[in-house]
Amino acid sequence: MTTPPLQALYCRYSWLTNRHPAVLNVTTICRDRTSIAQIHRDALIMVSKLIENPPTWPDGARCAVCLSFDMDGETLVYRRFPDTAPDQVALAAQLRYEPVAAIPRLLNIFREQGLRQTFFVPGWCVDTYPDTVEKILAEGHEIAHHGYAHARPNTQTSSAELESLQAGIESIRALTGARPTGYRAPAFQHSRHTVAHLLDEGFLYDSSLFGDDVPYLVGDDERTMVELPTDITLDDWTQFACLPDFGYMLPIATPGSALEMYKSEFDAAWRHGGMFVTVWHPFLTGRLARAEMMIELIEHMQTRGGVWFATLSQIADHCRSLIDTERWTPRRDFLPFATGPMPSGSPG
Repeated sequence: MTTPPLQALYCRYSWLTNRHPAVLNVTTICRDRTSIAQIHRDALIMVSKLIENPPTWPDGARCAVCLSFDMDGETLVYRRFPDTAPDQVALAAQLRYEPVAAIPRLLNIFREQGLRQTFFVPGWCVDTYPDTVEKILAEGHEIAHHGYAHARPNTQTSSAELESLQAGIESIRALTGARPTGYRAPAFQHSRHTVAHLLDEGFLYDSSLFGDDVPYLVGDDERTMVELPTDITLDDWTQFACLPDFGYMLPIATPGSALEMYKSEFDAAWRHGGMFVTVWHPFLTGRLARAEMMIELIEHMQTRGGVWFATLSQIADHCRSLIDTERWTPRRDFLPFATGPMPSGSPG
């Protein structure tokens, strides 16, 4: 497709901003010297309404971004090798890279970029690495719940799941002085009881499910909480994890190829008023070359402009405020989706 001259693009954006108020004006788009080809591409795509009901973001931002991290530590060793964990020295060393090297590096990057983000930390890691968690807190980041020892809720009984949930809450409360407001299920694996337990414990939001491109509500007939969805494409395991001990043998992506994928996902969220929530792990994305990739991605986002960087609790608070003041009505999922198997005799 032939790229039109700049004057024609000015006219196109003038028409777009009149017909589609969500589209930024051309002077804002161009302030970073974005290429004419990119401006033309954005103009064509942004006319399409690919998200039906996005919320409005603070200060006229086009999208919300949280570069969230899950600091699992050696809980993964204990889950995978409960009887031989002390002998899994190499794997434990790989995961201890998180508090030793990766977290300080990530905190430096966020400080230099002026960002406050969300870290999901299992209760066992809070108890085992209190100094690391205190450093995260000291930089103004959010500590959110990620189980106690990374047990998957859908493999536990309801009472065992609740025990893990309450133990993680207590670990965070004991260190931070406050109960966590956000939750991400280990390995994303909700059970049929998870949302009910979270509502009983007063959580503001969950960020485990992949059900939309923007926030929505999950709950029962009477209660709701905010779901801040992500997607497996934004989980760095799909890019960087090659762990023979876990039988996880995908090829490792270069930071450059991962960066292009992340940019594409972000650019789409930016064009359509969506949300970009990563599920990164310090022992993966905190490695040197990938940390450089993260810096480049942040700079790409900042160059785009109109981006609200926030903790997930801030995003959830904003969404709840819009809902409570009737400025936005998101869709709602009633959970669980099913209470049992298909009826006996159902067609296959």
